[in-house]
Amino acid sequence: MAPSRCVGLLAFVAASILPSGVLALWPIPTNLETGTTALKVSPSFYFDVQVEGAPADLYEAVDQAQYYLETDQLGRLVVGRGANDTTALATAKTLSSLQLSLTSSATVEPIASEAVKPLGTRSEEYELTIPADGSTATLTANSTLGLYRGLTTFNQLFYYYGGVTYTLLAPIAITDTPAYPFRGLALDTSRNYYPVTDILRTLDAMSWVKINTFHWHITDSQSFPLEVAQYPELAMNGAYSATEVYTESDIQSIVQYAGARGIDVLMEIDTPGHTAIIGATYPDYVACFDATPWATYANEPPAGQLRFALPEVMNFTASLLVDIANILPSSYISTGGDELNTNCYVNDTLTQMQLNSTNTTLNDALSTFTQTTHNALIATGKTPVGRLDKTEMVLDWNITLSNETIVMVWISSEDALAVVEKGFRIVQVPSNYFYLDCGGGGWLGDYPAGNSWCDPFKTWSEAYTFDPLANLTESQYSLVLGGQQALWSEQSGPQNLDPIVWPRAAASAEIFWSAQPGGTPLNVTEALPRLHDVRYRMVQRGLNPIQLQPQWCALRPDACDLTA
Repeated sequence: MAPSRCVGLLAFVAASILPSGVLALWPIPTNLETGTTALKVSPSFYFDVQVEGAPADLYEAVDQAQYYLETDQLGRLVVGRGANDTTALATAKTLSSLQLSLTSSATVEPIASEAVKPLGTRSEEYELTIPADGSTATLTANSTLGLYRGLTTFNQLFYYYGGVTYTLLAPIAITDTPAYPFRGLALDTSRNYYPVTDILRTLDAMSWVKINTFHWHITDSQSFPLEVAQYPELAMNGAYSATEVYTESDIQSIVQYAGARGIDVLMEIDTPGHTAIIGATYPDYVACFDATPWATYANEPPAGQLRFALPEVMNFTASLLVDIANILPSSYISTGGDELNTNCYVNDTLTQMQLNSTNTTLNDALSTFTQTTHNALIATGKTPVGRLDKTEMVLDWNITLSNETIVMVWISSEDALAVVEKGFRIVQVPSNYFYLDCGGGGWLGDYPAGNSWCDPFKTWSEAYTFDPLANLTESQYSLVLGGQQALWSEQSGPQNLDPIVWPRAAASAEIFWSAQPGGTPLNVTEALPRLHDVRYRMVQRGLNPIQLQPQWCALRPDACDLTA
């Protein structure tokens, strides 16, 4: 089982050839073979870890899997919720154990260490076999991370009725590997603050659908809630309150929690735009600070952007980014780069003095700033990731970026081709498919006619139709690392986090785990019953995801299709 970015054609992509009982698997595995025999889980079922020197987080993963197996208690989504299964269960064999092992060539490392390896070197593939006769089930992988992914799948296979946990599909054989190495979820915790507990709960949900990257947009113009040891005043002056701060201890707890669930934390410090709040601590570093009317100088209030042409600002930013990068195990850090408003600098005395004295254009100054900050990160072993609007750096500005830079394509799915033609690796985050905040209406005051800029609401099914390789040539496919959905928090907070994200964010999770390399969209009709299962299992685990349909429809697959 060698690591691979691409997979072969899925064994099934349409309802007509999907085993009728496999409604719980998400993302759908690469290869799946099932039978029609009932198999019960023994009340004394146990996980047998046959990994010499197994790390602590693998045992924690096994404990987690045992807990879910015992407490999910999800009834099948059919009329009667499994009452008609009792006849088959009366004579069913009993499964007593699952044996976990690594391949002979595998090196034993913690899940958390595997999760932060460079993209393309992580081994997430696994093989899972469940016999129908009650003999030991087996889970084999090349890494502890692969074992974790396999445990996630194992937990999805079972339903519950009348005190019995069971499947109707034995024997089961799964060979699985992700189509893309990057499968993310972006969360903005700057515009509104999210307590650590909400982030941890979100990480749990991400792991259930094999999302492997938490893109943490932690600072913006509105607040700077991140405590940085070398620059403590940024959070002291920039957080909404002393209790709405992410301490270094909080960061380490979140990173460790994520790593144990196979998730890499990609932190973003957006620069040089979206930085007004830095002016509360370093007013000389920020142009048009809190200027009005704000709409002249910024995409949203408050106005303010780093005076990136100034050497002292360049050095400060590089130092800040390096200090933050050094406390994170990830190979990557995002430097933003979006929505830079040039009006902010036209009449800014300090910027214009610097440009004139050095005979430099604003474009050249931005290129120097970007290269300086990126090179500082590269020197520490990190790969810079240009967030969403780094597309602008590539397409709208004449900026020289390292070929190692990863560009997140956000403004439109149509921009991907232009970016890969420049040779950059990309992560797909198209706002016209993947923005979870779209469709919430306008939030600006004194503007009752306002709408969300990216209307309409992006349904899970619309997101699910996204083709990550559309318009690209086969030679360019390898430049697509994956993708993610994103929640920007102008109108979101801990109160609506679960329902606005889940289960919609599972759509991209399956695209980038299961979509065939030819880019053919997956089948929405086939996926809906499985996504219902995802949602109902999330509820069993304490999450509050939004309903997809009336329960009448959930219990009757396809009955509520438009043409049914």
